[in-house]
Amino acid sequence: MKDLIFYILDVFADSKYAGNQLAVVRSGDKLTDKQMQCIANEMHFSETSFILSEEEKNGGYPVRIFTLVSELPFAGHPTLGTAFAIQQEIIKKKVEKIVLNLKVGPIPVTFIYHNNFPELLWMQQNPPSFGCQFQAEKVARALNLKVGDFDAEFPVMEVSTGSPTLIAPLKTLEAVKRARSNQEFFYDLVKNVEAKTILFFAPETYDRENQLHVRFFADCLGVPEDPATGSANGCLAAYLVKCRYFGKDNIDIRVEQGHEIDRPSRLYLKADESYSKFNINVGGKVFMIARGRFE
Repeated sequence: MKDLIFYILDVFADSKYAGNQLAVVRSGDKLTDKQMQCIANEMHFSETSFILSEEEKNGGYPVRIFTLVSELPFAGHPTLGTAFAIQQEIIKKKVEKIVLNLKVGPIPVTFIYHNNFPELLWMQQNPPSFGCQFQAEKVARALNLKVGDFDAEFPVMEVSTGSPTLIAPLKTLEAVKRARSNQEFFYDLVKNVEAKTILFFAPETYDRENQLHVRFFADCLGVPEDPATGSANGCLAAYLVKCRYFGKDNIDIRVEQGHEIDRPSRLYLKADESYSKFNINVGGKVFMIARGRFE
């Protein structure tokens, strides 16, 4: 592992030292699975990504993503952050699009520039699948909430665009802030489904420029709370369109996350449904924080 180059980035942030932290490691092809997992645990961010080739293969750059405890087939902020690192540190020139070949398949990331710097990155997520619906009573116990905190007009539903999660609609910002993970009830809730995480949201926000406030719990992945979750917000985007949460078959909104853990984040969601076909895009800003080399 000696002399491997790595970067630390903040993703889905409006400025440095906010958003979701990410470590990106170059020359990942030199590492074993065990070494990647060790590095991810040492970095101790919610995810660490590994670039396996600095040249395109099969139409994209092969990348693997690890949490503190396991590998993920797809995750949002590592996708945007890794694409940013490849453009800035490997390609070193303007490109319109970079494709990352992940376990879940190819994920394209497009770049919006301002003065030759990538101001906003967008990833197109895979078409969503919709799974089980859940009784609010059971979900309320898992979040230490009351049934009355949930918006009964919309379901609690399992959704996946590559990484499944539960989506739960609450009525108020106060309820979102009050939620606490009850691991015993949550593990019982998800024991028979693929999703092991939960995103819950409300239509009240800290910042009036945003339309939704979100939190995300992922105890099963070793991440009690994530400050900005691109994959789960892609699931949220699909949910909002399918359930016609805003009364229409398309959305173009801003979502805030991470305030409760002092990592304020902003995610941009665009999605639409036409003839049962979904187009899901999640965007955000990325900032380079540090460059380093393993000893």
